[in-house]
Amino acid sequence: MRQLVEINHLPKKLLKHLTEPDYYLPIHKNTFLFRQGEPVKELYVIISGQVIIGKTSSEGRELTLRFCGPNDLIGEFIIDDVPINYLVDGKITESGEVAVFDQKKLLDRLQNQPEAMMEFLKFASIQHRKDQMRFRDLLLYGKKGALYSTLIRLANSYGRKTDDGILIELHLTNQEIANFCATSRESINRMLSELKKQQVIRIDQGKITIIKLDFIKKAINCENCPVTLCTIN
Repeated sequence: MRQLVEINHLPKKLLKHLTEPDYYLPIHKNTFLFRQGEPVKELYVIISGQVIIGKTSSEGRELTLRFCGPNDLIGEFIIDDVPINYLVDGKITESGEVAVFDQKKLLDRLQNQPEAMMEFLKFASIQHRKDQMRFRDLLLYGKKGALYSTLIRLANSYGRKTDDGILIELHLTNQEIANFCATSRESINRMLSELKKQQVIRIDQGKITIIKLDFIKKAINCENCPVTLCTIN
């Protein structure tokens, strides 16, 4: 059987319990790995492909919470025996394969491994806090805060320092950025154009370079949270 050798963001004490999945599952673009309202039973590690974690409002507006790729662990976490349903969608945006872990089996294995169980709870808590911080930015600072915090998170996740600033090495359309901000593409177009006029950012061939990161952070009273809490994945 194939074995997983790396999962992003996981400590070794937990990682060793996730090296042998229950099975592997092909995933296909423009379908869903899981949907809001479905019962939570499994965790997934992306082997290849991409999955966007997000919510859709009753009006059809999308809010993207996380952008996940190879070696990311995704799914909602069962901490006790109380059944829960997904609050988010896992939309597949690039075909590939995931490793699947039955959560009840995993938790049974961790019962006798208190240090690994603690790491599991910490990881679940971090993912929850990251989502709560995204909602906080939307509520406190509106569309501008959503865009600016998204740019900061993109810089932390995919940024590379250059002579001009921080190049975000991920090509996103304005509609995809709008989905991270729960707003319209037209609003994002206007705000990005204003940032370009102020020479805060530059956009070349669809990739954003943040020239004045401090300007963006100051505009939303950035608290300089740990990078582990301020990423897009």
